[in-house]
Amino acid sequence: MKVSEPEIGALRYIKGVGPKRSLVFQKIGIHSVRDLLYLFPRRYEDRSHFAALNNLPMNEPITCRGEIVDVKFKPIRGMPLVEVLIGDDVGTLRAVWFNQPYLKKLFLCGQQVILYGKVELYQKRIQMSNPEFEIVESSEAESIHTGRITPIYPLTEGLFQRSLRTTLKEAIEHHLEGSVTDMLPPELRSELDLMTLDRALREMHLPSSFEELGKARRRIVFDEFFSFELQLFLKVKAIRAQYPAHAFKIHPDLMHEFKRSLPFELTKSQEQAILDLVKDLGQTVPMNRLLQGDVGSGKTVVAAFAFFAAYRSGLQSAFLIPTEILAEQHYRTLLKFLEPVGIRLELLTKSTEADKRVRLIADLKQGKVPVVVGTHALLQEDVRFKDLGLLVVDEQHKFGVHQRNQLLQKIPRPHQLVMTATPIPRTLALTVYADLDISVMKELPKGRQPIKTYWITRKKQSEIFERVAARIQKGEQAYIVFPLIEETEKKDLLAAKKEFERLRKTVFKKFQLGLVHGKLDRPEREAIMRAFSRNEIDVLVATSVIEVGVDQPNATMMIIENAERFGLAQLHQLRGRIGRGKLESECFLFGEPTTDEGKMRLRLLTKLNDGFLIADEDLKLRGQGDLWGTRQSGEPLFRVAHPINDEAILLQARREAQKLIAGIPGVSPQKTPAWVQKYLEQMPKTD
Repeated sequence: MKVSEPEIGALRYIKGVGPKRSLVFQKIGIHSVRDLLYLFPRRYEDRSHFAALNNLPMNEPITCRGEIVDVKFKPIRGMPLVEVLIGDDVGTLRAVWFNQPYLKKLFLCGQQVILYGKVELYQKRIQMSNPEFEIVESSEAESIHTGRITPIYPLTEGLFQRSLRTTLKEAIEHHLEGSVTDMLPPELRSELDLMTLDRALREMHLPSSFEELGKARRRIVFDEFFSFELQLFLKVKAIRAQYPAHAFKIHPDLMHEFKRSLPFELTKSQEQAILDLVKDLGQTVPMNRLLQGDVGSGKTVVAAFAFFAAYRSGLQSAFLIPTEILAEQHYRTLLKFLEPVGIRLELLTKSTEADKRVRLIADLKQGKVPVVVGTHALLQEDVRFKDLGLLVVDEQHKFGVHQRNQLLQKIPRPHQLVMTATPIPRTLALTVYADLDISVMKELPKGRQPIKTYWITRKKQSEIFERVAARIQKGEQAYIVFPLIEETEKKDLLAAKKEFERLRKTVFKKFQLGLVHGKLDRPEREAIMRAFSRNEIDVLVATSVIEVGVDQPNATMMIIENAERFGLAQLHQLRGRIGRGKLESECFLFGEPTTDEGKMRLRLLTKLNDGFLIADEDLKLRGQGDLWGTRQSGEPLFRVAHPINDEAILLQARREAQKLIAGIPGVSPQKTPAWVQKYLEQMPKTD
């Protein structure tokens, strides 16, 4: 955010800040009073209840108040110690501070002081060591640090809790007016029962009660979500108005015709996803839809319908896929769906032979290829389309934004369908994929059986290996997965290699084994995975590189070593490599977690097969700190708001933003209400 000189100056003139401390604030992005007011506490401590000095609980944080009756200064083993005795009507308490000699001049007999800390037994006497304190001028004086609901702020070098609280109190009491203006219309505030902004900021920093703090937080959270959604919908509206798309010619019987060509029956989830596409593709507004389906839910069939609809409208389609082996698998799958209805399908990767590539590029340019499946090879400058009407992207986070946009920057703009097998809770999807409409597929195709998952101790390892060997003898295949974790990457990689050699010479010596890991060159790794997909390898020893990109219906067994080293969502993705055919599949987790969270992860995986439930549980276990792992930047979008815990406010803000933007004619700045522009200008910027 660009900051004017007066704003920077205002921060310097807050009492207690000055030029030197203003530089410390600027290092963490605080250039103005307004920035400072939006530096919210990371948590609060209830220090509002005073414990009587004759009844102090031991070893837990408490707040107490009394009069200083004695002050002593004495060095112990060369370390200065300040000792203060305080008393109230019923008792006394000794407080000590180590290595803070300046305090001896601060404390005076007769002063009223509030202490916050833990009472402990030291050398047979009760005392409070290094407590937070506040000297108050009278019993009625308002405290800042103790005796109240106390804010605890995030700190950086050069900033300290006591001075930061004092600075924020000064900013609230003397600089709030004029630094922020509540641009939310009073009628909207009233309708949504929201606190005024100035009152909300005051309560966030100097809460009068937890009830009022909750109301203040609700206002700040609404502002964060509402401003985010407004910016988003304005951007989407501008793009869609500026770049119209081809409206597909979808006759009423097109879906039924496609269904008749399939050798199986669609699930209800697949049918609903196709109906979502029918609604979008028939418009000149470019589709931007996320198809979110659990592993094995049949997303490729939905994409096949989109290709079929584009073909019938005389338009071309491109299917952009992150890896070569996955592109080959999608190509083979799509052939089964598109060839019967007479649609030519081609594959373009870096392994495509030079002569074939030249012919293919020429045919694409002339419009002779209706559908092309490919990797980053589709993004080469010489790859041109005659009339690209649809782009489907699989696992879009594997591509940069600029890469995806290369195929979208055409007029008319292609419709876009993004597919992911990573289940994301709805509220998180509304922020991570906030500019996309969302279709969700939870059902598995008929004939698929739930994967049986077992958490096994290492004592039963030989028994499980024998069980796997017996199924391999019947013609089935298996994975054995090892963790690859950055801090101990070399050690784990050696473990995978060592186990590969041991298993190849002992337990599975009668079978063909392959080894893949992230250190292999891509051609070598993909050659091994192709051999596995052709049933030339019985057991694939691997790291998490197989998490996405292997679709082998004949693979029915998986062993995951050191399973506690993987996240819950990652374990589910790995497990999704089996159970892709009609045979019963089993997954064995070898793990010895030492934490309750680790044990809970493995226990949950044995009970749950639904990726969306697993995603919810994973977020609960990991907490806010890892909430944004699916975003490329990895930075939180919001300072206070939590898309999972604040779902109701998020949905409310989204509805209000949609309603407001839908009522704006056009998208030029002149047609956007002035209060909306000022509201967005004042809000702290998010990614």
